[in-house]
Amino acid sequence: MTEPSEPQYPQMPQMPQYPTAPPYPQAPPYPQAPPYPLTPPVVPPQPSHPPVPHPHELRFEQRRVHISEHQRGADGTAISGLLLHVPNFLCSLLVVGMVSAFFGLLGIALVLAWLASGALIFHRPTERVIARRLLKLRAPTPQELARLTPVWREVLARAGIEETTYELWVEDSEHLNAVAAAGHIVGVTRFSIEQLPSGQLAAVLAHELGHHVGGHTWSSLLGYWYALPGRVAWRLMVIVTLIAFYVSRVVSWAGPVLVVLVVGCAAFVAVGSLYGLPLLLLVVPYLLAAAGRRAEFHADQQAAVLGFAPMLAEVLGRLHATEQYAAAAAAGGKPVEREGALARLLNSHPDYPARLHRLGPYLRPAA
Repeated sequence: MTEPSEPQYPQMPQMPQYPTAPPYPQAPPYPQAPPYPLTPPVVPPQPSHPPVPHPHELRFEQRRVHISEHQRGADGTAISGLLLHVPNFLCSLLVVGMVSAFFGLLGIALVLAWLASGALIFHRPTERVIARRLLKLRAPTPQELARLTPVWREVLARAGIEETTYELWVEDSEHLNAVAAAGHIVGVTRFSIEQLPSGQLAAVLAHELGHHVGGHTWSSLLGYWYALPGRVAWRLMVIVTLIAFYVSRVVSWAGPVLVVLVVGCAAFVAVGSLYGLPLLLLVVPYLLAAAGRRAEFHADQQAAVLGFAPMLAEVLGRLHATEQYAAAAAAGGKPVEREGALARLLNSHPDYPARLHRLGPYLRPAA
């Protein structure tokens, strides 16, 4: 048998050959981009709200509308302070006179020179020596002057005081404080300049200006200067008496009794011959402290009248809090002991609650 042959399929016709498309022209190469810098892109600043100024920052809109008739004066506190220094002055005059008696006619010139020396507290070069040597003050730096000048001018403008009447000085201290001294010195600490808002700084300066306008500074310095010889003589007498007491106790048991009798007789003769004037010296320190407290109230009132009562109250509250914190730290957790009655009577500054109470009428809104 023969195998069947495979079927023969018809051959597929070939596909026609189409012409190929011409090649497209090649695009020119792009220029290579320059390398980008490695710094981050600059982001435009976002708008932010301006900082809210402190409510006690001044706007410096006040202008001087008058010139005060008295650039420096003497109120009742200054005059009473001078009168209270009279017993000390008389004792000092007695001491200076006794010392000058050893120099004959030259002694009279010494007494007159001592009496005239009080005028030096108004002598500007002498005041500058007092500021630098005794008060440890210095002239303001340009930065401090730029901060102080507009504030000080605002205070002077409200008070009607000429700008050249007083001089500003700076104390290198990290405490809130200021001082008025001699005839023209107003000192303020570096801390107050850097940390206080302009309104509170103005209140502090206005308080010190009140001391000057009221005459408290020159009267207290004048009284202290003329009382100095008497104080020196008194301290020398106390030292000599103590030395004699201890030496006599070593020599004999009756020695201290003899010293006490001699001192007592001398004191009795002095009181009798001077019509009891030495007895006034026992109460003068308390009266002078009372005059000092009254001067502080008057200076606070001066600052309040000029429109700085809220700022001054803020400063006094801050000082009161600092004082309480320091007292609590010194007590070491124990209850803080209050000062005795005599110690409070010898304070030349009233306590802060009393000063804040006196400012109350100036802090209430006008009806």
